[in-house]
Amino acid sequence: MRLDLPSAARNPISLVGVSIATATAVVFLVLLALEMGGQIRNPYFGLLLFIAVPAVFLLGLLLIPVGVWQRRRRLAAGHGAEDWPVIDLRLPRTRTVVFVVSMLTIVNVLIVSLAAYGAVHHMESAEFCGATCHTTMEPEYAAYKVSAHAKVSCVSCHVGPGSEALIASKIAGTRQLWQLFTNNVPTPVPAPVHSMRAARETCATCHWPEKNHGDKLKQIREYADDENNSETVTTLQLHVGGGDAVAGIGSGIHWHMNLDNRIEYISTDPQRQVIPWVKLTDRAGKVTEFTVDGTTPEVLAKGEYRVMDCLDCHNRPAHTFEPTAERAVDNAIARGEIPRSLPFVRRESVAALKTVYPSKDVALAGIAAKLREVYHPPSGEAPKAMFRTIEAVQGLYATNVFPAMKVGWGTYPNNIGHMASQGCFRCHDDNHKAAGGKTIAQDCESCHEMK
Repeated sequence: MRLDLPSAARNPISLVGVSIATATAVVFLVLLALEMGGQIRNPYFGLLLFIAVPAVFLLGLLLIPVGVWQRRRRLAAGHGAEDWPVIDLRLPRTRTVVFVVSMLTIVNVLIVSLAAYGAVHHMESAEFCGATCHTTMEPEYAAYKVSAHAKVSCVSCHVGPGSEALIASKIAGTRQLWQLFTNNVPTPVPAPVHSMRAARETCATCHWPEKNHGDKLKQIREYADDENNSETVTTLQLHVGGGDAVAGIGSGIHWHMNLDNRIEYISTDPQRQVIPWVKLTDRAGKVTEFTVDGTTPEVLAKGEYRVMDCLDCHNRPAHTFEPTAERAVDNAIARGEIPRSLPFVRRESVAALKTVYPSKDVALAGIAAKLREVYHPPSGEAPKAMFRTIEAVQGLYATNVFPAMKVGWGTYPNNIGHMASQGCFRCHDDNHKAAGGKTIAQDCESCHEMK
């Protein structure tokens, strides 16, 4: 049986629309089958499959009524209003047309629904967040892939539950996309300290704030710049502790998260590194305010008020960079990635990493050249150690330094500890004083003991 298009649809625009919609529908179904079959793993493929192809498909569908409208407008010009078409289901041809159009409409709705679902699902993946805007998000994505949270989706922390969070994230994503298209992306990208959801809505969905962790041992290994790369080991007994709202237990570092303690503060810089005012309300309801000398009400009025939670210390939980080249090399030697047997390997590795390079490719080549120039033994085990060192140092650079985004050693402060960044000393500096003279103490043994 031959099916003719309605006369109004027999126009170039509608026919082009039919052709585009039909072709892209076939392409979408074929690509979807390949993706579901695991034949394609490229992170950019989802962008093509669930965004680009459906967009072309919808364009084709829109062209069909546009063509019909234009044709009818031309036919009706100067001839008055056109009568509504008569649909006579007694005619076999009419029933066939209605049936085919209905079936095609159902298929189109299914395709658009699958595409919409796939687009939302793909935009929630780590690959979309980290790999789609490759240069912009390369630093954060590189750190994320080797973090303890590498199996946690980006949206679990950066979006969180609820429609309000979803809408806010899409608005922010639209702004970021516009910055990308207009080549106006800030370098480095600011840490999203102000847009992160409260820890109780993100961190606390997996972690248990009330758990008392007690004490934990930590060893810090450091190496000298001498020929033997002499090792120094510092052992700390960390008083991690914890807090329970029911029992009122509060001890150690996690005393800050005792659910019966409420700590409020005001910061006066975008990264929350300058905190001139702190307020503590304990479980008995006693309130103590600590202020840095010279802080005026005008300064506090311009600052950001916040109730302390996990993210004020754990501010880089899934995007941790080494704070310095020295610390990066020390950790690599401690892990056995850089062989300590090579003379002066700590000194030379740090020197190679601290050299300023214009791009990643130039850096990787420069690191290899520098280390080959120093270590060029003809035979034995030394060449293997040299090649291991080159590979390890290149890996340290590739996961910590990103010239295109102006990200380097210490670009993003990490508030855990107080060696490379202010961290604990933002408040525990003996300069925050209460009315009676009490200070927020800088007593080291409150948090750890040397062993």
